[in-house]
Amino acid sequence: MNQDQISGLAEQAAGTVQAAAGDVTGDAKSQVEGRARQSYGEAQQAIGNLKDALGDTLAVVQNQVREAPLTSLLIAGAIGWLIGRVVD
Repeated sequence: MNQDQISGLAEQAAGTVQAAAGDVTGDAKSQVEGRARQSYGEAQQAIGNLKDALGDTLAVVQNQVREAPLTSLLIAGAIGWLIGRVVD
């Protein structure tokens, strides 16, 4: 779990508490702010999840390049050639 995921969970929890307090007291401003904090926390957690996924993917690519550099170079060249053909 990375820092964004942890911060996102904390923000969600704080938002839940704030919204619940607003519900109990009838304070519409606290309700709205709490729900906004929950949404912000969810977004921050999603960013953390994406960072984890990208980090895992990068590690796989790095291992592939180390194990088969020539094959990796040929694949990268073919992808570049295809992109060049599509863009033109």
